[in-house]
Amino acid sequence: MPGTIRPRPTRMPFLLLVLALLASVPTSPVAAQTASERDDPTTGISQTSTPQTDHGIEDRLRGIFAEMEPLENIEVTVSAGVVELGGEVDSMATASRALRLAGQVDGVVDVQDSLVVNRDLDSRIESTRQTLTEAGEEILSALPLLVAALGVFILFWLLGAWLGRRQRLFGRVTPNIFIAGLLGQATHLLFVVMGLVVALVLLDATAILGTILGAAGIVGLAIGFAVRDTVENYIASILLSLRNPFSVNDLVEVDGQLGNVVTLTSRATILLSPEGNHVRIPNATVFKAVIINYTRRPERRFEFDVGIGSDHDLRVAQQIALEALEALPGILDDPPTLVIIEGLGDSTVALRCYGWVDQRRHDFVKVRSEAIRRVKDAFDQAGISMPEPSYRLRIVERATAKDTGVRTPGPNAPQHADTAPPPTTEVTDISVDRAIEERVLSDARSDRGNNLLSGDADKEL
Repeated sequence: MPGTIRPRPTRMPFLLLVLALLASVPTSPVAAQTASERDDPTTGISQTSTPQTDHGIEDRLRGIFAEMEPLENIEVTVSAGVVELGGEVDSMATASRALRLAGQVDGVVDVQDSLVVNRDLDSRIESTRQTLTEAGEEILSALPLLVAALGVFILFWLLGAWLGRRQRLFGRVTPNIFIAGLLGQATHLLFVVMGLVVALVLLDATAILGTILGAAGIVGLAIGFAVRDTVENYIASILLSLRNPFSVNDLVEVDGQLGNVVTLTSRATILLSPEGNHVRIPNATVFKAVIINYTRRPERRFEFDVGIGSDHDLRVAQQIALEALEALPGILDDPPTLVIIEGLGDSTVALRCYGWVDQRRHDFVKVRSEAIRRVKDAFDQAGISMPEPSYRLRIVERATAKDTGVRTPGPNAPQHADTAPPPTTEVTDISVDRAIEERVLSDARSDRGNNLLSGDADKEL
């Protein structure tokens, strides 16, 4: 029959036939052991290839190829366990399939590829049309199942979205609105995954689930490295919402930025600076930064330095400054006021004054300003001079002595009490300034839905 390769007649010498018969008869344990050692385990190639085995391999491959339409025209030739495949196939995939099947037959040492891929345009178009037609028929037959799986997935998606928006339900679990929002998002994601699993089970494609999860893990890892700063900021927001380091309107200093706290969102902390500007600080920075809260404790201490001439009695100067501070209504008696000697200069002595203010009743900045004025007036009344830098005074003294011959009094000379201006007894306004706090409350009310600062959250001491 044309196109069919007939097995070639084999001729074996008589001596080889006798040896083969003798080798097939087990005469002793030694002979049996020799027969078992015919296959070399180091090479994996059989040493007993015969024309009969080659003929069996040819028949086996022809039978396999005859059952497969794309492979039925392949020609098979076997010699000493080496298979040669020839003929024409429709594609490279068919050729690879034939080579793979030939290599799986027992007794095959090697497979030689002599196949030719058909490049005829008409046949390729027909093959493509047939493939597309079969694929379309499969899709149409599976369309009801696909629609059902898609409907199940959409149903789970909508159900998860509806439950995720039930903030009152999650608010019963935790009073923190940020954590409640996270629980809602996690619930939505859980229902989406459940819908995907049910849809794949319905399609009998659960094997795809492992591939999807593996790909999602790799993509998630890559995205995690790409947006690690965003992830760090998000985690910091969760931790800050669990334990608030400050409250709305607290005067804090974060990373060198001073202002009243307006709101804590899922991304940043908003401060209102004393100049009225909004300062946005990422929560990751807030979580790692040193935070100075000036409002958490109502009592706050101020300080300022004042320099006096070195020829004055320091004990008297300290007592005068102390009395001036204690007479100011905005300064607390407990903790007590303090005036210490801070340091010595060339012609001056630096005194440092301390005082405590109750920020709930009096304004810190105003009290400090009034304290400086009171100490200055008290020193003027007592004739205690606060000299300018010595190098300027020396130039004035030399010029005066050269031009007039009369030496002017030195900068440290005590002043007469009658020449000093009378002290001012009027108390300036030291009430609390609420201007910034009112603006903060206005901004906080407008952004109440996104503010993570809650009165129910734990406060860091």
